[in-house]
Amino acid sequence: MSLPASMKFIYCLLLFNYSQIYCAGQELLKPLPEAKLITKFPFKIYSGGVMVISAKFETISDSLNFILDTGSSGISLDSSTCAKYNIKTFPTDTTIIGMGGSHKVNYVFNKQLHFPGISIDKLHFHVNNYEVLTSVYGEKIDGIIGYSFFSRYIVKIDFDNSTLSVYTPGEIQYEKGGAILQPVINRLPTVNLLFKDKKRLQHNFYFDTGAGLNFLLNEAFVEDSSILLHRRKPVLTQAEGMGGKIQMRLTVIKMLEVGKYRFRNVPVFLYKDEFNVTAYPKVGGLLGNDLLRRFNITVNYPQGEIHLLPNSHYRDAFDYAYTGLAIYFDEGIIFVDDVMAGSPAEKAGLKKDDVLIGVGSNFTNNIMQYKTILQSAKEKIKLIVRRNGELIELTIKPGSIF
Repeated sequence: MSLPASMKFIYCLLLFNYSQIYCAGQELLKPLPEAKLITKFPFKIYSGGVMVISAKFETISDSLNFILDTGSSGISLDSSTCAKYNIKTFPTDTTIIGMGGSHKVNYVFNKQLHFPGISIDKLHFHVNNYEVLTSVYGEKIDGIIGYSFFSRYIVKIDFDNSTLSVYTPGEIQYEKGGAILQPVINRLPTVNLLFKDKKRLQHNFYFDTGAGLNFLLNEAFVEDSSILLHRRKPVLTQAEGMGGKIQMRLTVIKMLEVGKYRFRNVPVFLYKDEFNVTAYPKVGGLLGNDLLRRFNITVNYPQGEIHLLPNSHYRDAFDYAYTGLAIYFDEGIIFVDDVMAGSPAEKAGLKKDDVLIGVGSNFTNNIMQYKTILQSAKEKIKLIVRRNGELIELTIKPGSIF
């Protein structure tokens, strides 16, 4: 059967259009080059799962300690480190905001950091005071390294062996059996998490390897969502932020789901975010490294992915102990900075400015070891303190937030 001329025209036009679509569909994206291992080196794990890596700045022969922090939008140096090594800084109008405060910062421009097997150049460091972080960990913290590092490479974090592997951007095979998160990365990665207490909710949270905690919720988010069970009675505790020491509340939520992995009865800090560090309501808080250390992690900013693989710490028990005691390290001594009213520390008779000599049978003067021993909820622990030149023996029985 022959078609009318007009129908022949339409038929040919449709055929032409489909052939155009078909041809366009044959275009293939250029495959990514294979990611190649550049270097592999160790890191140290501090309390709360915080990772510290060593690097050398420019031509300075001493190694400096940097916290590896996906919760940092750049890279920074401690102000006292700059003073010690005569690193020249330049005033700017840049204001940084962090937990504890906001302030204008100086910068150190266009410098190099040297890690084992790799040197990173063209780094612009903002300068901040990390004295409080040094006193928390009992070791000098010289800076924090975040987006300026992660944006250039694929980084594998192995908590089983405390090693960091750095790869060129490209196609990489993740280990089998894990889960891939697809964060939104605007210098800081945010992931969508499901969690439950009074009810089930989903919201966005920062993926923050520099936070030595499990989970943190913005107090405004807690109030607006009514997420916590009414019977929850959070306790007051002291924490540390960019601007110094801050008070938070501490409690537990029933369930937290990260990718396909579910955790129950997770300790959570409640933070009154006066400077809106968490960018609420878009972001409700953060996921910290005391939980994330339970995975070996591949941070792949170039492809917008984070891969999680459960490791040997996956089933580690959460720390529910509560002392109400804040201790810090300064010039070779560990001292009591604050004692919360009604807390186990107050009941034990501890006072501000007591010098902590020993915890249990440990007299190492190592603040991280002391904190670990004090994580024994409902167990009696002997303390030796020096007060007004005299040694005093006290007994503390940490409570439980669960």
